Amino acid sequence: MAASSGPRRLIIDSQVHIWKAETPDRPWPAGGAARAHLPEPFGYDPLVSLMNEAGVDRTILVPPSWEGDRNDYALEAAATFPDRFAVMGRIRVDDPASAALLSKWRDRPGMLGIRLTFLGSQASWVNDGTAEWFWPAAEKARIPVMCLIRHGPADLARIAEQHPQLTLILDHMGLAGEMHLGVSDEASRARLRAGAIAQTVSLSRYPNVSVKLSSAPAYSFEAYPFRDMASHIRRVVDAYGPRRCYWGTDLTKAVGTISYRDHVRYFTEALEFLSEQDKDWIMGRAILARLGWAA
Repeated sequence: MAASSGPRRLIIDSQVHIWKAETPDRPWPAGGAARAHLPEPFGYDPLVSLMNEAGVDRTILVPPSWEGDRNDYALEAAATFPDRFAVMGRIRVDDPASAALLSKWRDRPGMLGIRLTFLGSQASWVNDGTAEWFWPAAEKARIPVMCLIRHGPADLARIAEQHPQLTLILDHMGLAGEMHLGVSDEASRARLRAGAIAQTVSLSRYPNVSVKLSSAPAYSFEAYPFRDMASHIRRVVDAYGPRRCYWGTDLTKAVGTISYRDHVRYFTEALEFLSEQDKDWIMGRAILARLGWAA
C-alpha cells in the first residue's frame, strides 16, 4: 500500500457510520426513512480493529441518520481515539434556531464539520426553502459541509455559486442511495448512474466543490474489482483532480460484498489509471487539507 518512494502513504477513510443499539433511553426517530445497515450496532472498538487489519490510519465518522440528529457517540469515539477519528456531525437543518450552534461548532474536540442528508421525506429540503438559512450561516462560520442528495448534484450548483466561500463535499460521487428507487432492470440503473456521474462532473467547475469517491461497490453490478465503476471514477478524478477527490468506504453498507482490506486495495491496486501521486492525495492527503484535520 505504500508509495514507491518517500514516507508511508497516509490512508484516511472519508466515511464510516458507527452507532449504538436503540433503547428506551436512546430511541431512534419514529418513522425514520433510513434503516440501519446492519442488524446489530457497530461500535468504534471493532472499527479500530478493522482499521488496523486493513492499514487504515484514520477515519471520518459520519453519524447515521437512523439515530436522528445526534453526535454524542461519534464524539465519544473521537475523544477516546483522537489520533484515529474525527467527526462530520449532524444538525437540525429544518430548525433555523440551529444557526446559534454554528459559531462554536468546531470548538468541540474532534468535530470537523457537518454532514447533511437530503433523502426520503427530507429530499425536498435542499430546494424548498427549508435549508436556505443554513448555507450562508455555514459559509460565514467557515464550516465544511458534506452532502448526500437524492435528486443529484445539480441541486448543489446554485448553492456553490451563491456561496463561493462555502466548502461543499459531494458524497458518493453524487450517487445517492435512493437513485434506483423503483428501477429494477440493470440497463436503466446503469443509465441513471451515468447521468448522475455526468452531473457530478459538471459541478467540478466550482472550486469550492469536491467529491468523495465513496461507496463505489454499492453502485456496481459486478463483483470485486467492480470494473464497471472504473470509468466513472476516472471521469470524476479527471474532472476534479486528485486534490479534490477523497477515498472512502461507507464500510457498513458493503458488509458481505467486500472486505475492508479490499476496499483499500481497490484504489491502491485495481484502479490502474491512478498514479502513485494521485493515490497519495486521494487516499488521505486531500481530505486532510480540505477539512483542516492536522496531519
